[in-house]
Amino acid sequence: MFVRFYKKIKRLFAKKEEPYISLYHILGFYPNDIRLYEQALIHRSSSFETEEGKRINNERLEFLGDAVLNAIVADIIFQRFPNRKEGFMTNTRSKIVQRDSLNHIAMELGLDKLIVLSTKISTHNSYIYGNAVEALIGAVYLDQGYRKCQAFVKERIIDRYVPLNKIIRKEVNFKSILIEWSQKNKLEIVFELLETYTDKEGSPVFQSSVSLMGTQLGVGIGYTKKESQQSAAKKAIKRIRRDKDIQRLINALKEHNEQGRENDVSDYLQDMETDPVI
Repeated sequence: MFVRFYKKIKRLFAKKEEPYISLYHILGFYPNDIRLYEQALIHRSSSFETEEGKRINNERLEFLGDAVLNAIVADIIFQRFPNRKEGFMTNTRSKIVQRDSLNHIAMELGLDKLIVLSTKISTHNSYIYGNAVEALIGAVYLDQGYRKCQAFVKERIIDRYVPLNKIIRKEVNFKSILIEWSQKNKLEIVFELLETYTDKEGSPVFQSSVSLMGTQLGVGIGYTKKESQQSAAKKAIKRIRRDKDIQRLINALKEHNEQGRENDVSDYLQDMETDPVI
């Protein structure tokens, strides 16, 4: 108790009192190595080099934090839903750690006011906030260890900003949903990469489409091929549910498939009648 009190008093008189206090409100504890947290909040657009030539930004911490976050969230879901299967747990974890969710968490934590960047936030790079959350988690892991990081994610993120009961009902893996639908209805869908280009900041952008028997259902873009396919699948599902012309096409294709199977059976029976019995 005395040691904890001494650390707090010491930091109140430190030169960087304000960063400690700001981080305390976010983390619920005072950092040991504040440099890790400062680095976690430096976007690559504001990178700088040390005297040794080392480039400083939050990308390495983001990589580490992504892995740690996935492990912690997996453990939370495993404990919270003891009777659910692997597919459910994987899908639920992907909903929690997706960029939209992490961006929302970053705003709730107030990271948007602390991130150091030299670029304008747009719809194409709005993942910057979510990346900062992962970098922050990486910093906590290195500074405090796994157990303290686990408590931070559970108590300061999941319990406060992630409504699990609502999330488990939310559709998010649109590509998987579309593929499952196509298999169930015995209809072929095809994903195709249409184009790859770079945005104003030099980041690669992917454009993908999804088609049903040659009919394009949706086109999506993203900063990864997977993200662009998810966007295309989401638009395709919306059309399947709402577009009357697409629904008529689907019904016609399903009827054609049914007739094709009936013809196959009748052809087989005819062959049985004409073939000699051995």
